[in-house]
Amino acid sequence: MTIIYILVILFLTLFVVTKVIENSKMRISDEDTSKISRWILPLVGVALIVQLIMFMLR
Repeated sequence: MTIIYILVILFLTLFVVTKVIENSKMRISDEDTSKISRWILPLVGVALIVQLIMFMLR
């Protein structure tokens, strides 16, 4: 039952944050987006390695 509460809260939060961001006038340029996107895959890789190490040390 707890997992249902957690999922409901997550989806509600996602809905609210999406609406707030859509109504915001802040826009990100294509140049800034490309700078940010360069970092996503390396960070995911680092996170996977850290999680693997943590799993192996347990």
